[in-house]
Amino acid sequence: MRPATASLRFILLPAFCLALAAGCATAPPEPPPPAPDAAALTIIAEMALQRGDCRTAAQTYAKAAELASAPVAQRASEVGLACEDLPAAWISAQRWRRLAPQSREALAVYAAVALKLYRIGDARSAVKAFLAAPQEHAALGRGGKGPGVRVAGAADSGFTDLTTLLLQECDPPEVFAALHGVVDTGGASPARLTLLGELALEAYDARSAEHYALLALRRSPKDPRANRLLARAYVVLGQPAAAIAAAQTYMRKEPRRGMFELADVYRQLGRVEDAHQELERLRATDAPRAQVDRRLALLAYDSGDLREAQQWFAELATRGEADESALMYLSDIAARRGDVDAALAGYGKLADSALALQAREKAAALLLTAHRQAAAMALLDDYARQHPEDAVDLAVAQAQLLADHGAAAAALKVLDRGLRAHPGHPALLYERAIVLEQSGQVAEAVQALQRLLAQRPADPTVSNALGYTLADHDLQLPRAQALIRRALGQMPDNPAVLDSLGWVRLRRGDAAGATAPLERAYTLSHDPQIGAHWGQALWAAGRREAARKVWAEALARHPESKSLQAVVTRYIPDAK
Repeated sequence: MRPATASLRFILLPAFCLALAAGCATAPPEPPPPAPDAAALTIIAEMALQRGDCRTAAQTYAKAAELASAPVAQRASEVGLACEDLPAAWISAQRWRRLAPQSREALAVYAAVALKLYRIGDARSAVKAFLAAPQEHAALGRGGKGPGVRVAGAADSGFTDLTTLLLQECDPPEVFAALHGVVDTGGASPARLTLLGELALEAYDARSAEHYALLALRRSPKDPRANRLLARAYVVLGQPAAAIAAAQTYMRKEPRRGMFELADVYRQLGRVEDAHQELERLRATDAPRAQVDRRLALLAYDSGDLREAQQWFAELATRGEADESALMYLSDIAARRGDVDAALAGYGKLADSALALQAREKAAALLLTAHRQAAAMALLDDYARQHPEDAVDLAVAQAQLLADHGAAAAALKVLDRGLRAHPGHPALLYERAIVLEQSGQVAEAVQALQRLLAQRPADPTVSNALGYTLADHDLQLPRAQALIRRALGQMPDNPAVLDSLGWVRLRRGDAAGATAPLERAYTLSHDPQIGAHWGQALWAAGRREAARKVWAEALARHPESKSLQAVVTRYIPDAK
């Protein structure tokens, strides 16, 4: 009965309303909300930008871009990229590319955003289109304090400008992944080939660097950059004889420009005595004295002889020949020798230099060690106010410093605040996973890295981080090794990944198989943590004297490394 009654009620209701027309008149429908206006959205976005609200600016501009013409999409892409709001930047960059498919600027920014999201295929397609597009006589780059792509006159194809822009936004491995195999090497100039080779070396692929260097040298045998690149590639490949021969060949071809090549190669190979003798030989010639002395200072510093290094750098400063990097080394030496006041004073002199961020980070680390957290963070906050474009890098730096000094909870707050301003930013998500592991939240760290790897399945850095984390905690060791090997396939000369491979092999009980990648990793980087791992592998393989020698050399280079000291003390309790 109820359904029938209900039906009757709804049938009779209209008639009843007609009888009472005044009381039951149908209310007029509400007018639809006005359609979004691109001009108004642009004004709102610029106002947000002026008051420092980058997130609102980027997201509002992305909405405007979908409604407006190419110039608005261009501005939206630039703002999204500068504000590090990658989802908004990606929306805007796609729109700009659709509206201006032949614009090299649009293609370059599209490639940059794609790379930051590790969309390698999309980036490579944009690079191909960029190289095929008509030349615009524009130089690409982020200029000034605000967001934007700076345009200036240019006479070449723009390839160098494209590479410069990509390197401003991404690390060399990502940039090399976007360019390698895309650029036609058949008609490429020696300069372009050498640039690709230098990228390959920075991307931990020395074999590709060698390939590009040899191609360049076939076209220009005396090219200085190509000759230096070839020698450096052989150093990384562990071919000292070939590296020395390449350096000597270059010195014969270009005795003036290449006069320091052999000394530099000896230093890179760790052949301290040979490098020292070569520099002393050059001192007796007409070689520039400042360049000789600077190399002698670096040689002493690399060897752990801080006293001699300090003397050389100080002498350069006295003669007025010390650049900013020399002042940084002097400050580092003071810090390593425990003279905190002198180190802080030195870093303070560099606080507004080209090395400002690095100097402030080191000063902040000293302040944190002295339990002066507020002063440490103030140094970085002050830099952030002056350089809002570096907000993500600053958040990562602050988090790393806090976590390294036992303040993981504060580090996570910094990263969470950063993620609210830059939603989904991979650098912040990655650092958050690392801090979770440091704080003992291993399961949460593994889950965070797995989520990030799902978003960026081809990213070797994330693959290696997950593999190492699993290995370090004896979790899923076969999977850990597979992840690390995948990363090593993309970055075969990366010391961090080689260290991971050695470490997971050691964890799986293969001490003998662990020593080779660990030795290579330490030779490439001389990182104290890698030295600790290499010594542990040697010890487990029954080569205890070799382990002692490795640890002694690593401690000579890095006497301040607490992690290295802890390992040595555990294995050799009476070590001093």
